Amino acid sequence: MTAAGIPDFWLAPGQLATDRFRVTGEREPLPEALDDEAYRLTVGGLVERPLELTLSEVRTLATYTLDTDIHCVTGWSYRAMRFTGFPLVHLLNMAKPLDTARFAWFLAYSRRNHATSLPLEVARAETWIVTEADGQSLSPDHGYPVRTVTPSRYFYKSLKWLRHIELLAEDRLGFWEGVSHYHNNADPWAGDQRYASGTMTPKQVERLKKAVSFDRYRDRVIVSVDLSGWRPETRDLQGMQFKNCNFRGAQLRGVDFRRGNLTNSDLRDADLAGADLRDADLEGARFAGADLTDADFRGAILNATQFYETRSSGTIHGAVVIGMRWDDAINLYPEQETFLKSSKPDRSP
Repeated sequence: MTAAGIPDFWLAPGQLATDRFRVTGEREPLPEALDDEAYRLTVGGLVERPLELTLSEVRTLATYTLDTDIHCVTGWSYRAMRFTGFPLVHLLNMAKPLDTARFAWFLAYSRRNHATSLPLEVARAETWIVTEADGQSLSPDHGYPVRTVTPSRYFYKSLKWLRHIELLAEDRLGFWEGVSHYHNNADPWAGDQRYASGTMTPKQVERLKKAVSFDRYRDRVIVSVDLSGWRPETRDLQGMQFKNCNFRGAQLRGVDFRRGNLTNSDLRDADLAGADLRDADLEGARFAGADLTDADFRGAILNATQFYETRSSGTIHGAVVIGMRWDDAINLYPEQETFLKSSKPDRSP
């Protein structure tokens, strides 16, 4: 059973059940996506018949329902969402893909040109175009007016604010796959397809560990690097992005990590006493056993963040949270907040 009392047979490896359809990534699209009269969905590339559909035409097709679980790469899963829409194959049959088409690329109405891609056979068999979630129109932060859903993949392969579908002979990496090195296959059941391989060679990792300034690294996403036991030469880690990195036992007392990113990183048993993590993205990060005395988590994003874990013996291995602040933290799980409050910090939110 999960902490929420839900049978866990449906959970993909490393996932935590959540009580709602959570928001991750961008929160709003380009303005034209929200203009129902101006909205257009186009299909092009290697097709015989390029398509352009109005929102009204998309909604006319959206008469089917899809029941599916959601697995987010940041570590949360939501059970049995019901989407209303139609299978992508309906549009593909209208557009008539050429024999040379091998991939489907999806582009969003997004300020940063958010996109993703899938092998055409996967998109044909599994991807849906949807307009509603659990009987209600999609909210803007969940992709209104139109998004895709591909049940067999992590949810970053399901695109908000769908604008264009292009069929390609060669694959084109999407936004998260390129910027954050998310795994291009994204199978949540494989257990090892959250991220592609690490972004640093062993020599580069050693240089990072010895750096006295991190200015050259602040615009770089560092993925899947082993920094266990690390004691940085400076406390200034503001804005640094360490995704899926190993910080177990790291000596990070008093570190300034404001507005940084530790998505899916392992900070178990690390020393973070007095650390400043305000407004950091900590989705999926693990802090069990860490010293968080007087640490500041105010405004941090805490989707699927874990401050304790249950060991095989049944005992709880939790962080030390005396004096920890988490005012205005975003999406902290109820059971995690219960743990934080029950540990009687000197200052509670």
